[in-house]
Amino acid sequence: MRNFWKDTVAGPAAEFALVLPIVLLFLFGIIDVGRYMWEVNRTEKATQTGARWAVATDVIAQDLVDYSFAVDGGILQGEPVPETAFPGVICSDSGDCQCADGGTCDFGLTRNADAFDALVDRMDDIKPDIDGDKVTVNYAYSGLGFAGDPNGMDVAPQVTVSVSNLEFTPLIGAMFDISFNLPDLSYSLTMEDGAGDWSN
Repeated sequence: MRNFWKDTVAGPAAEFALVLPIVLLFLFGIIDVGRYMWEVNRTEKATQTGARWAVATDVIAQDLVDYSFAVDGGILQGEPVPETAFPGVICSDSGDCQCADGGTCDFGLTRNADAFDALVDRMDDIKPDIDGDKVTVNYAYSGLGFAGDPNGMDVAPQVTVSVSNLEFTPLIGAMFDISFNLPDLSYSLTMEDGAGDWSN
């Protein structure tokens, strides 16, 4: 029995068994930090691509395309469209678009579902877990645009594409069914032609 208590041959194995969980925790932690940054970067790039798509392809708030602030809005032809006439429009996956908080929209708020779906599909090419319910497109007043513009839309809004509620599951979290949200991201550009079905 005395020899058994003095035997230290298995000491390093016991020490290794004690240290191994901590080493694995640090290793998976380092990998997860890299994965997290990669997913944030992919989300950011998808949001930027979505904004580019939104300004160069069909307008999701489709009633803005044909609405004349001179004919229907009572603003003199060639006058800048004021913010009171165009407070902004917010489009999402649920129903028609909405007038920006605190504003009144005299134009229609019909959502072009095909244009919205095409935008989400393009973003999904870069980050496959982006669904329509996570995307919002905001057409905000920019001060650009003239009533009765014969060459296109009367307003040239600032278009902001936002992504929210995307989840990230770390490797360790997968074992315990733990995940958390990636940061909400948005990107803005000024409206370009707002017509077409493809953008680079």
